[in-house]
Amino acid sequence: MEIIEYSPEWKDKWDQFVLESNNGTMFHLQKFFDYHKPGKFNFNHLIFLEKGNIVAVLPGSVINGTLFESPIGASYGSIVTKDVKFTKALEIVQTLIDYGKAKGWKEILLTSAPRVYERYPNENLDFAMLWLGFKYDLHYISSAIKLFPDKDIISRFQQTVRRNIRKTLKDPDIRVEMNDRYDEFYPILVDNKARHGVKPTHTYEDLLKLKELLPDNLKLFMVYYKDKPIAGSNLFICNEIVTLCFYNMLLYEYEHLKPIHRVMYEVVKWSTENGYQYVDIGVSQDTKAANPMTPSISLIDFKEKFDARTVMRNTLKYTY
Repeated sequence: MEIIEYSPEWKDKWDQFVLESNNGTMFHLQKFFDYHKPGKFNFNHLIFLEKGNIVAVLPGSVINGTLFESPIGASYGSIVTKDVKFTKALEIVQTLIDYGKAKGWKEILLTSAPRVYERYPNENLDFAMLWLGFKYDLHYISSAIKLFPDKDIISRFQQTVRRNIRKTLKDPDIRVEMNDRYDEFYPILVDNKARHGVKPTHTYEDLLKLKELLPDNLKLFMVYYKDKPIAGSNLFICNEIVTLCFYNMLLYEYEHLKPIHRVMYEVVKWSTENGYQYVDIGVSQDTKAANPMTPSISLIDFKEKFDARTVMRNTLKYTY
């Protein structure tokens, strides 16, 4: 087994491998990385080859010549494989460690998607890393809703949430539609983020570019009150298993109508009807705390009202 650095002629084969993999997501696709403006990141994506065939891919960057980090410019990274046997996982990880040593790396940092993103639950890769010297560096608390096509959706939610959703369903002035009105969605999102002293991960142009590159992977749910946009959710279709609520926004003067409860219901309903197994509603860290692992209790409580459960996003670190 050998590792080569990615070059553009591998693009189609890389993306096809990710789509057919056990643990790949849209955030591992080269088509996804194309949304970044040229020069924003210096990528050093890696391809693991056996007899000329791809057996694993690893997006990421070498930082200051000594740290390989994955992901860079994406939500999830780490090694993407098929549903591999344990001996193959060991070989892949050992090949990476040997490659890094030859390159003079001092550290490797890998953050994978939560376990629920896998087509077949398989922890061979994680155990292989731990056995060969990786250590857990960080854990982020994320929340995901397991989807059941044969269960009534609203009845799974907390009582107040159920009542609020049913109220919006009866209100003729409130409607939800799926569209591409990012021009309506984004200004409200920016205002919401500003309340917490932050900016959205993506610019307006970024979202339009992503929609252009991956038209089937971005879905926008908009809530209107008398034709005025008052709330919305930007759903990323990560793979055939999981949809991810990347952004929710709310026009706060209409908060009393509880449009976020309604849009969450619509997202769960659409994801269920379209055959997905989970809706990931993102990490719940207290971003103002000194410790990056500090949980945001209020955010977790809110997500649990929609029958969400904790799934962890883990970072593994290797030190030479």
